[in-house]
Amino acid sequence: MKKKLTWKDICILQGIVMIFSLTSVTAKFASGQAAFTRGFFLFYGLEVVILGVYALLWQQAIKRIDISIAYANKAMVLLWGLLWSVMIFHDSVTPKKIAGVLFVIAGVCVLNRDGRSGENAEDSAVRASAGRSEGISQTAGTDAGQRKTERKEGGES
Repeated sequence: MKKKLTWKDICILQGIVMIFSLTSVTAKFASGQAAFTRGFFLFYGLEVVILGVYALLWQQAIKRIDISIAYANKAMVLLWGLLWSVMIFHDSVTPKKIAGVLFVIAGVCVLNRDGRSGENAEDSAVRASAGRSEGISQTAGTDAGQRKTERKEGGES
């Protein structure tokens, strides 16, 4: 298991997700260019560079953070995409879009909180399973001992 999730880790993850979300912005700009023009290649080239930077940063992040928590944070790309669409492309925001993004943020917050606590559900399940299997092996050992004793008693009579 990786170390506990800190606020610094969450901020770093969000920075990486924000960088990833910029690929959508460059793709949108590229789609507005005539095919195979200088602007077209400029924006698609920029998208490839951003993806390269994102890939390097993502690899470093998942070294330190549980993959399940890291991938859950990738869902925040919806928030960043909504922000970019409003700030750069002047798209409209509907109540449904806001509700959807808030729902995703709530889910990510729940998962991040679980990652920040000392023990998550997976650790509890592993510990409980280990306790059950330990109890089973002790019981199995007792059963084997009883059978041995019964055989001895049965053989002596």
